[in-house]
Amino acid sequence: MSPPSPSTRYAVRVAEDPADREACFAVRKEVFVVEQGVPQEIEYDAYDADAVHVLAVREDGLPLGTGRLLYGEAAAAKADGDASVGSLGRLAVTQAARGLGVGAALVRAIEDAARARGLTAVDLHAQTHALGFYERLGYVAYGPEFPDAGIPHRAMRRAL
Repeated sequence: MSPPSPSTRYAVRVAEDPADREACFAVRKEVFVVEQGVPQEIEYDAYDADAVHVLAVREDGLPLGTGRLLYGEAAAAKADGDASVGSLGRLAVTQAARGLGVGAALVRAIEDAARARGLTAVDLHAQTHALGFYERLGYVAYGPEFPDAGIPHRAMRRAL
């Protein structure tokens, strides 16, 4: 398959069937495990089973990106016990699809899923090189920088 071009059309959807979930995990492996060197054993976790996963796919079905939303008890554990705050995580866009707006579309789909569940805000842990991306989408950094999988991160939040 050819790489995406700037005119590539794609759709973002909630990954509800096993094939879509596998596509999400494949994108995460490509970006986090292969490209960034995150150990596979920490990339996938117990939260994956109950998370809302979103998937961006090209018209021909080629996966371009993914992300997930944790909510309820899983998110509260990450948001200092506040169950009204969702947790956006594992946002990954394939190298060939970067610059096409896929990441922003995935974030907005995750925010829509959070609103549909009655959440009032979304938190995330951003790799520091991606702070500007999230700031352009309305997220505000708080707290000190911290390492996650050996990569510098900052916590961010956006009210919905």
